[in-house]
Amino acid sequence: MIDSLKFWLFTVTFSIIFVFFSLWVIIMLVQLFLALYAYFSRASVPKNGLLWHRYFDTAPPISIIVPAYNEEKNIVQSVYSLISLDYPAFEVIIVNDGSKDNMLDELIKEFELEESNREYETILAFNPIRNIYVSKKFGRLVVVDKENGGKADAQNAGISVSRMSLLCMVDADTILEPDGLLRMVQPFIDDPARTVAVGGSVMIANGSKISSGRLTRVAIRFNFLVYFQILEYLRAFLMARVAWSYVNCLTLISGAFGVFSRREVMAVGGYTRGSVGEDFDLVIKLHRYMLENKRDYRITFVPDAVCWTEAPESLSVLAKQRTRWQRGALEVYFRHQDIMFNRRYGRIGFVGMPMVFVIDVVNPLLELFSYILFPIVFYFKAMTFEFLLSFIFMAFMYGIFVSLFSISLEQMHLGFLRKAKYIFILFLSSIIECFGYRQINTFWRIKAAGEYFSGKTSWGEIKRTGFDEVKKKTAQ
Repeated sequence: MIDSLKFWLFTVTFSIIFVFFSLWVIIMLVQLFLALYAYFSRASVPKNGLLWHRYFDTAPPISIIVPAYNEEKNIVQSVYSLISLDYPAFEVIIVNDGSKDNMLDELIKEFELEESNREYETILAFNPIRNIYVSKKFGRLVVVDKENGGKADAQNAGISVSRMSLLCMVDADTILEPDGLLRMVQPFIDDPARTVAVGGSVMIANGSKISSGRLTRVAIRFNFLVYFQILEYLRAFLMARVAWSYVNCLTLISGAFGVFSRREVMAVGGYTRGSVGEDFDLVIKLHRYMLENKRDYRITFVPDAVCWTEAPESLSVLAKQRTRWQRGALEVYFRHQDIMFNRRYGRIGFVGMPMVFVIDVVNPLLELFSYILFPIVFYFKAMTFEFLLSFIFMAFMYGIFVSLFSISLEQMHLGFLRKAKYIFILFLSSIIECFGYRQINTFWRIKAAGEYFSGKTSWGEIKRTGFDEVKKKTAQ
């Protein structure tokens, strides 16, 4: 009886863990090879001067929309970053979503804002606009003051006030590289008939120096939570999104930095109000709209278009962010689950949504189940210590390999972290994150699932520490 119980425990545990590990390995390998193929097959990336010369006359006008709530610590630097971009024709629209701090006062004071009677559309749904301001210092800067309604609501208000054919959605704690916008619109210039949305890379700026809205020195603050997040961002942006973009299966463009066709965004009704995963949801809605209308299209990703953002430096703040992300992913999956394995939606139905199901719905549950079963199986001696150790070692080594591959991609294609000490820190972090950080991430994702199924929909507030600034100069 005991022997049969041991055999049953071993069989069930090994089967579950084998399925989980195999799915993870296959997905990572597919992403890895697709990313490599995408990098090797893409045209050479032009330098800044050549980029400006090549696209200056053809770059379409763009509205940069920044939804902001209680962002007084970062908003001035972010605005300076945006108004000093290397781009021929654009406007910057800051949407103050009923902030409770002094953000609006900071903007009025710093940029000499004055009230405007600028008209706007009312097709999309959003909470009432209280006032619209324009800057006396920088004519391309517009500030919208509205009643609080959440990020998606603020984005809809910004879209309605905008006047350009393209929309660039940027988070309030984001600093763009000067050539970032020009690189982002390349697909719209090269393939205007098919391109409806483009995403860019997000890098972490904690510890770096910012002056007049520009990152002047790259550095990494001594904080292992920051190191772990840098690795996560490198894996997500330089490997996963490059890979799925190559086969037109990109399902997520980060809310921190994305460019969209205004016409198509208006056609799908803008952002879904009250959504926690509003950026994810918009991309899926665009896929649906284009496929249902039988239109040839591209939703793509440009890894060389870079923005910088502030990452959480404490477990409590990071937990809020990650649970919110997971709730957003579950919300979007279950809202659009009818797409999965539906022939009408092609590769999004057979690749894109199943990927979301495996990574965001099934993965955390299987991983948690394996953590629970391992000690039980080991207690009943249904698995030898050597077998357990070798399996864990193989899983960790594969995870470290994926991280090192992503670090190598950063070195080859971006080069912001080329100092030997940064490479060593990230290599060391890729080992350390296997012991504790990944497990607590699984806990946060399970907690988020509980919150989602219990009906929690609040956005949650993230405390900012603010960018490290050097003496500010006037943007030219």
